[in-house]
Amino acid sequence: MDLSTSTALVTGANRGLGRALAAELLSRGATVYAGARDPDQVDLPGAKPIALDITDPASIAAAAEATGDVTILINNAGSSTGADLLAADLDDIRLEMDTHYYGTLSVVRGFAPQITANGGGAILNILSVLSWFSFPQSGAYSAAKAAEWSLTNALRVQLAEQGIRVAGLHVGYMDTDMTRAVDAAKSDPADIARTAVDGIAAGAYEILADDTSRQAQAALAGGVSVLYPQLP
Repeated sequence: MDLSTSTALVTGANRGLGRALAAELLSRGATVYAGARDPDQVDLPGAKPIALDITDPASIAAAAEATGDVTILINNAGSSTGADLLAADLDDIRLEMDTHYYGTLSVVRGFAPQITANGGGAILNILSVLSWFSFPQSGAYSAAKAAEWSLTNALRVQLAEQGIRVAGLHVGYMDTDMTRAVDAAKSDPADIARTAVDGIAAGAYEILADDTSRQAQAALAGGVSVLYPQLP
């Protein structure tokens, strides 16, 4: 895919991986809309800030109306409540699903017709190693990401005939605000963005951005006993 002639929309582009993705696309000559609930928070030179709340259908419709030339959509905006499935407030669990599953789906539904009308292109959903493996202490996030992975697989097949390649990026911890409290090795978002954009350019369907994701994918074949050895 020729990125230099592409127009991309990146959701959650005001910070973290979203900002890094927008910067990487700009460096390769793409036109970039930087979506954020508050577009005034977008401080990336060259990007076009656009108001976009992925949990608000009216906001998605307004963003689609305000653009028209998008050929690449990157669904990056996310939330992380740390909600435990058994103990947390159901509103926090719903927020995870509303953001990662319904929000991603709503943005795809809002922009896929535009991408098709522009001759096709690509959609990249930012997933997680937790699409494949669940931590009980953040079960809501893991469940939402697993649902988003399933969504990605279904849309990949449905949108192929419209000339849209749908990819998923799996990644472990990154050095962003969302993981500030996590004491573990973290990837540089700029490195992950480079890998992600390489995948888009190559037409990849699945992008494993780090060793953690590659190991988790390999463990899936071993079943429950390999994924959760602590079980009796």
